[in-house]
Amino acid sequence: MALKVVLLAHSPHPEQSVATAARNCYSPRDIETIDDGWTPEAIESMVDRVRDAGHLSTFEHTMFTFGVSGVSRALTHQLVRHRHMSYEQKSQRYIKVKGPFGYVTPPSIAAMPEIKAKYERLMGEIAAFYADALAAGAPAEDARFALPNATQTQIVVTANARALLDFFTLRTCNNAQWEIRELAFAMLRLAKRAAPTLFVRAGATCVRGYCNEPNGPECPRYIIVKNPVAARRRAGVDEDGPRRASGEIVADHQTAALAG
Repeated sequence: MALKVVLLAHSPHPEQSVATAARNCYSPRDIETIDDGWTPEAIESMVDRVRDAGHLSTFEHTMFTFGVSGVSRALTHQLVRHRHMSYEQKSQRYIKVKGPFGYVTPPSIAAMPEIKAKYERLMGEIAAFYADALAAGAPAEDARFALPNATQTQIVVTANARALLDFFTLRTCNNAQWEIRELAFAMLRLAKRAAPTLFVRAGATCVRGYCNEPNGPECPRYIIVKNPVAARRRAGVDEDGPRRASGEIVADHQTAALAG
């Protein structure tokens, strides 16, 4: 099974929710009228204002729920480290695997025929042991100890927009592990379709014109970003780090194409 990501649900008006939360900080309106009179242009302007100001607590007032399948347990071990998101994963304790279990094959292993064959034999041996253990009366919660990180799973993920921005920053980076990077881009595509104003600059920091990774200046995606911030980064920056001005923030064309 290949990676599959579905946007199961999200806040009814995610961009307006963020704009309304921000308006509450800056407007003298009372709470009964704080959400009145919005136009699409005014919502976009308010979201742009708080995003560029770094006032991202306003992004916490809207939620997105994704359904993810066809990924490995190796991926979900990384995913759940993002503690500001919520998860429910298919249980290996309560759900018994019937027949050969699904597993993920890394591209590097798939590219080596002899190694791939050994890998597939190993997965078959594990599946046989698991079935034998169940047949002998071992509970599923014990038989699962033999299942590898490669085992496919599915998981429901819920996060507010601010947590997603952080996730996309870290996990769409070229330095992220390949499987979770694929997941992050798939989630980003769906999030951008649902709320384009919230996620217009979402992605690795190179989308916003700078990179804090040690190998950033050599990264192909970073080099693609042709703007003054990137030029300063390649030449070395001052003690204050890379300066950010809205006029210098441009989209990384490769990331934009992948994100949709």
